[in-house]
Amino acid sequence: MSENNLKEIWDLALDELEQEYKSEGKETQFKLWFNMKYIEDNNFVIKVAVPSAFMWQSMLSKGNVEKVKEKLKKITGQKCEIESIIVDEQIFDPEKNPKEEEISNHNTENKKNSAENSQSFAQFNPFSKNNKKEDFSSKNDTSEIKVNVRKNSFLDVNMTFDNFISEEGSSSNFAYKVAMDVANNPGVKRNPILFYGGCGLGKTHLMQAIGNKIYEQYGEKKKICYITAETLLNEYTSSMVNKTQNDFKKKFRNLDVLLLDDIHFLQGKPGCQEELFYTFEDLKKHKAQMVFTCDRPLKEINNMTERLVSRLGSGMCLNLEMPNYETRKAIIYKKLKDVPPYNVGVEISEEVIDYIASIIETNIRDLEAALVKVTGYAEFFDGILTLDMVKQQLQDFYNAPKVGNITIGNIMKTVAENFSITVYEMKGKKRDKKFTNARHIAIYIAHELTDYTFMDLGNEFGGRDHSSIMHANNKIIEMIKTDQNFKQMIEMLIKEIKEKK
Repeated sequence: MSENNLKEIWDLALDELEQEYKSEGKETQFKLWFNMKYIEDNNFVIKVAVPSAFMWQSMLSKGNVEKVKEKLKKITGQKCEIESIIVDEQIFDPEKNPKEEEISNHNTENKKNSAENSQSFAQFNPFSKNNKKEDFSSKNDTSEIKVNVRKNSFLDVNMTFDNFISEEGSSSNFAYKVAMDVANNPGVKRNPILFYGGCGLGKTHLMQAIGNKIYEQYGEKKKICYITAETLLNEYTSSMVNKTQNDFKKKFRNLDVLLLDDIHFLQGKPGCQEELFYTFEDLKKHKAQMVFTCDRPLKEINNMTERLVSRLGSGMCLNLEMPNYETRKAIIYKKLKDVPPYNVGVEISEEVIDYIASIIETNIRDLEAALVKVTGYAEFFDGILTLDMVKQQLQDFYNAPKVGNITIGNIMKTVAENFSITVYEMKGKKRDKKFTNARHIAIYIAHELTDYTFMDLGNEFGGRDHSSIMHANNKIIEMIKTDQNFKQMIEMLIKEIKEKK
């Protein structure tokens, strides 16, 4: 059920950010790039209305959504997620902006729909009739405003097998074929399956495509649940606090299809791991299909019980790798033709497509972000898009240090070899200079080349506190600033790691 527990906290967070921008003389930038309107919240997931997919992607790429999440965490002490709903742009027109109670009416309608469907698990189904576009009419003092809202669901209807592109013979193509087989025969012979690999390589896409395909075939006859490990942990914690553990167990142990994303998030969370273990056993017993994703091989996950790792890896484990240049071009063509917000009618030349496919070598998510940026730019400038313009717009992409398909294990191994120590010694408690130097350098490089948080890196490097990880990272940053030889050594290590990815 939707709630409004975080409405005042949301307003406070946005107000603090606005004051910060005003103090820097950036009030206009704030109004443009924090253009989100609170609708509702549930289990620390806040739903907001935004004027367009392009604006949402821009706010994400600029880090503004993350800034709001950081403010919310600072105020509440809890990590909050923000989900978007694309709303007719006129609701954001300052001269036609509806009063707050009108968005509240929208919120009430959402609550009503949620209550009606809570017993049927329709909230997990992307094609439920409650996910169709509806017209919400509201009036202010001068005019009637009609707002078209496409409700978010836990499954993204755009993530299908039809728009997943992979090269024949590649690891991604094999994963695609297995996923298709699972979707056509859920719970029959390939159960469970686990997709793993760097961020933005299509793991979630294949997982959700399975869910969409199963729902397309069975409708609400099968109870399908897509959920991230973080949300699962939040719901588990909430059930403990509110003494509703039986409801939690009933919800997840009666599923026909469980799609659990980012299981590495559960490392170091023994209570939730134990609950997932028993949920796995129950689902396996009545042949419910289970699909998991992880950002690394199971053997590289620390602080997770052996019996759970054994269960998660008891089926097929499928690695997804970055597609080659030709496949990246095919992905670009497909998205420009069929997928919003890329298909905005902007003509993009062959040389521009070649350029984008050649410079984005990290992951598909970066490829999508680059397309959003250049098509959005062309949309604002009458569809004119030269190669020089694209190079200027995308310079942050080819200068970016993030490399999505690099593992922590690879970083540790490379650094350890260069310092003539073992990975075990690097992760251990020894404080000799040769161990601490290698450890600090590996932490810095891992922070530069992956999306791991300081807390995640603490778990990876022997269960250290995140403040120790931050200190190590900052120490290397300062040494790079003052010692040119040290800087060159770090650059050589990074080059070696990238070549091994």
